[in-house]
Amino acid sequence: MASIHDVAKEAGVSVATVSKVINNYPDVSDKTRKKVSQTIKDLKYHPNVAARGLVKGRSWTVGVFVTTSFTNPFVSELLEGIKTALQNSGYDLVLLSTRFDDPGYSFVEHCLSRNVDGVVGFGVARNDPHLEELLDSDIATMFVDADIRGRRAGYITTENKAGIMQAVEHLVELGHSRISFISGELDKAVGVLRHEGFMEGMKKHKLPVNPDHVRISDYSMEGGTRAMTDLLALKERPTAVVCTSDMMAFGAINVIHRSGLSVPEDISVIGFDNTYYSEIFSPALTTVNQNIPSIGSHAIETLIAMIENSDFAPSVVTEPSNLVVRSTTAKPRK
Repeated sequence: MASIHDVAKEAGVSVATVSKVINNYPDVSDKTRKKVSQTIKDLKYHPNVAARGLVKGRSWTVGVFVTTSFTNPFVSELLEGIKTALQNSGYDLVLLSTRFDDPGYSFVEHCLSRNVDGVVGFGVARNDPHLEELLDSDIATMFVDADIRGRRAGYITTENKAGIMQAVEHLVELGHSRISFISGELDKAVGVLRHEGFMEGMKKHKLPVNPDHVRISDYSMEGGTRAMTDLLALKERPTAVVCTSDMMAFGAINVIHRSGLSVPEDISVIGFDNTYYSEIFSPALTTVNQNIPSIGSHAIETLIAMIENSDFAPSVVTEPSNLVVRSTTAKPRK
């Protein structure tokens, strides 16, 4: 196996020059850089990442902590976007297990012990007690779907409010007025914004919101099942339901079918995410699309920019959303 000394000898340069080329220092001529790079390729030399990290003061790894279940397709598609962005970046991915239920747990200490250069966080509550310590640290951080900012922390999200308003608009155009809402938890920004979108969408069309028709749940299929069970027990059941995740919508549709009703003939249902399963589910789900892989990719691209430039201002990135109409929405029965 070739060493850095072999490369230097073959290229006719010093070991220091080879190191500068590997670490992309600017004070190397193009001619020398090309010669060294070709020699590295010819000798099949693989730079030692640990040694490279000592030179640059980095580990060339980024951490991702996720508090949501990995069975949720949103998470798998988010990680796919992260993986794509990392493929040619020179960085590797470390999944960080969190212990937020442990009062003695320190996320900052956890990151430092794993020597990650930066982290992406998903599913973090605004009132999480570990946040203050993280935001006060020098760890570059990008949050997903959490409006949390700090000196070294930015976030990426989608047009949550606008997406839900599009869903309400679609149902109103079909002729629905008795519209229910299955909301995610309101301790996270995404839940708050989607809740606001529903309230504003209903207000825009001068439709009353019955508190009994708004159910707070979690983003899982079970969460949708529980909420829809409650809605079907109402004296005056809804003709349409807006859910804040596709998984919730799947749970709601299953309950509707088990009760002897049909979707969309008796009750129209809209989800949020446009995960892969929304198209193959039967009936195919009408849902608010957010480009989940793109969110993951942009989170990593912005994070790396923060890592490599300490003066880079933490960003707020907003991805567009749009309604994808499929088979779970229709005009209400006369």
